[in-house]
Amino acid sequence: MQFGQYPAPRHTIAHLSDTHLYAGDERRIYGKVDPAPGFERALTRLRGMPTPPQAIVFTGDLADLGERGAYVRLREQVEPVAAEFGAEIVWVMGNHDEREVYSEVLFGEASDAPQDRVHEIAGLRIIALDSTVPGWHHGDIDDSQLEWLAGVLKEPAPHGTLLTMHHPPVPLPLNDASVIIELDGQDRLAPVLAGSDVRAILAGHLHYSTNTTFAGIPVSVASASCFAAAPATADRFSSAVAGHQAISLVHLYDEGAGGVPGAPVVHTTVPTSESPEVAGFPSSVVEKLAAMTAAERRDLFSRKGKAARALRRQLRD
Repeated sequence: MQFGQYPAPRHTIAHLSDTHLYAGDERRIYGKVDPAPGFERALTRLRGMPTPPQAIVFTGDLADLGERGAYVRLREQVEPVAAEFGAEIVWVMGNHDEREVYSEVLFGEASDAPQDRVHEIAGLRIIALDSTVPGWHHGDIDDSQLEWLAGVLKEPAPHGTLLTMHHPPVPLPLNDASVIIELDGQDRLAPVLAGSDVRAILAGHLHYSTNTTFAGIPVSVASASCFAAAPATADRFSSAVAGHQAISLVHLYDEGAGGVPGAPVVHTTVPTSESPEVAGFPSSVVEKLAAMTAAERRDLFSRKGKAARALRRQLRD
């Protein structure tokens, strides 16, 4: 049922990042954080989405130590969820991942080459670009990768392209620690993307959500499922916190949706932990609203005053 100006999006993509899983349960990140419960909460949250995603994108740091068992564990947990949705899984290399083990377990062929791949999702092209530098935590993209990327983008996809990578091409005004291990060579990447059909760039690495544009393209950075980084801390150079974990949902609309020029791409940050509800409506209210006219719905939810508030309270019961 369409209640507003815009029809349903053509594509729904789930964006998760920085799972940092271990092969077993005995290890802790920084000696304190078990990444497994946070990842399980993220998958539970994903299962509760009203619209199943067509693809689940993981933008890197899948395994904290690059262990074979961690990638096996990841597949065992993710593949049944993806199968429930009929969704394709898009794996992306991160700086904590190890190429040979990553490629062998996830793709069946061990390789130390950059892990760049292309996925087609109902007319939407998703490119996984490997921004890692073996042996280092900062990111870069070599000339051969840029040439490959330009070749892929030469032919537009029917519904455009999402570029997915681990290191985000973003300024970091509130995170000097991550600047040290940021993506190098952003000036070389920008001209390859400028004027292409890339509708958005999805990334991770930072462990908090942020957004900007790069070469005129929206960039969305997903938080982590294991722990979050706290930006804008006055008395700490960096701060990792056991909270604020989140996933992201990406909704892509057709050109001219809602009668507005352009093709909207909406990024929504979805916390993985539950919080106490202070107000809301049960899902059964949808049936009642569907039976109303648009004018009646507007009158019920938009009108100010005691009478309107009383009617809305009745719907909450």
